[in-house]
Amino acid sequence: MKHIYVVNPKAGGEDASGYVAERLKDIDAETEMYVTREPRDATRFVASRLAANDGEALRFYACGGDGTLNEVVSGVMVSGRGAEVGCYPCGSGNDYVRCWPEADFSDPAALVSGHSVPVDVMRVGDRYCINTLNFGFEAEVCRTMADVRRKPLIGGRMAYTTGIVKSLATSRKNYCRVAVDGQPWFDGEMLLASLANGTYAGGGYMCAPRAVHDDGLLEVMVIRPLGIARFAKLIKHYERGEHLDLPELKGIISYCRGQRVTIESDSPFYIATDGELIEGLRFEVECLKQAIKFVVPEKR
Repeated sequence: MKHIYVVNPKAGGEDASGYVAERLKDIDAETEMYVTREPRDATRFVASRLAANDGEALRFYACGGDGTLNEVVSGVMVSGRGAEVGCYPCGSGNDYVRCWPEADFSDPAALVSGHSVPVDVMRVGDRYCINTLNFGFEAEVCRTMADVRRKPLIGGRMAYTTGIVKSLATSRKNYCRVAVDGQPWFDGEMLLASLANGTYAGGGYMCAPRAVHDDGLLEVMVIRPLGIARFAKLIKHYERGEHLDLPELKGIISYCRGQRVTIESDSPFYIATDGELIEGLRFEVECLKQAIKFVVPEKR
């Protein structure tokens, strides 16, 4: 098997390509490294590499954050050919790998000797998403994060908090209609909404505590508009994944599970797929059960 490391030099706070190259020298396996040049380049590279493959077993590692992982997964899905996908987390979020809290994804040797497990993938039109899809307040947070992620004090690991503070002033009421498995489910104003395969988003916020990454179903959640004081009380519970069980939030949070979800509004809005922003009026999302093989590091 060939192990191909796809490095996003813009992920996180610094270019990790030199560090990754040094770590690969200690790996007893056939390796290859590719450094991306622009957004979506990882998707194009992976898809073209698979198209030219002559049957050799390939494993691609996304070296970056959740956005880089999204691009590598998308490349495999677009190609229509089988390949395993791993993640060497060196971005600012790294939320998907938190689904395996006991695994050390930062150890390249453990990744190489790791095993793959089938996991779900969301299809959003001609795009893909492996962890979470957010809209409303959360998507506006992602827009701010993209602007400040490299700025001192308010960027880096503070970027999500910065996004929350700004969006509290501008994006606490967002209108949308949501249908789940063909049935109308929500129609009105909301603060934020999410569809999830994974459990975490935003650098460690447990937005979908009941999510199962391989069951073929999405966790669908909408939180209605809240005042700033009430939101401030909610955020600590949201971070710890306690929000679905709080009696005082019944009537504020709507939650269900489903395979197909349609989101629409009367004016253009953003969704964030693994943190990557897409604008539109209507989005159809389908959960593809166990559509890709994800590499879990060997316990050492």
